[in-house]
Amino acid sequence: MPSLREQQIEFARAVYDGSTAMESRLRTNGLSGARRLQVYRNNVFAGLTEALRAIYPVILRLVGNGFFDHAARHYIERYPSRSGNLHDFGGEFPAFLATFPGADDLIYLPDMARLEWAYHRVFHAANHVPLDLAALAAVAPADYGRLHWRLHPACRLLASNFPVLRIWQVNQDDSECMETMDLAAGGTRLLIVRRRLEIELETLSAGEYALLHAFADEHMFADACEQAFAAEPQFDVTTSMQWHVAHNTLVDFHL
Repeated sequence: MPSLREQQIEFARAVYDGSTAMESRLRTNGLSGARRLQVYRNNVFAGLTEALRAIYPVILRLVGNGFFDHAARHYIERYPSRSGNLHDFGGEFPAFLATFPGADDLIYLPDMARLEWAYHRVFHAANHVPLDLAALAAVAPADYGRLHWRLHPACRLLASNFPVLRIWQVNQDDSECMETMDLAAGGTRLLIVRRRLEIELETLSAGEYALLHAFADEHMFADACEQAFAAEPQFDVTTSMQWHVAHNTLVDFHL
């Protein structure tokens, strides 16, 4: 007799892939095994579709209900939920949209989805205590270049060739703007961060983005500064560091 785990895996395949192997085990008086599986399948797909709608409201608004539900169904089949936490579901949706038939003309759509996924992750990210300034003051100046800085857990970076921030803004429920977007208007670099229980979307300069991105990739401070100056030769590292320490973007460090 199959183990419980084997039966659970088989049942999940039946729900997501349409396998018929479980149908005979679900036959009882009343509904057939196939019909019972369809009930489970409909409930699972409906629940996961609603989760995607909650995470990607701007994408939903841009493409409409019919297209979104069609895309969601294919996404769920290809990327079934693998976590007991529903908030973990939907991370591959931006990459999925980049290759999904019918979304080809909306070339900014994957980046818009990346912004919404970053917003979602920031909303649910852990809190963190502010930077220990006394510990920072104890670091010898000769060691500054070897510092590795840590960004707040409720913080994400995003760069796009399209004006995704403006697209996001005009597609909020409370927006009264009816402007037409010019995709050639230029891209944007964003810091998505939760501060004082509010999520903020901040535009970054080329140097500031390069600096924070290097920190996120665990580069040493000296290397991060080199990358920032390469992106923006006149970048003011001191002012930027003071701002992000004071506003809790940077919360920890180590040598």
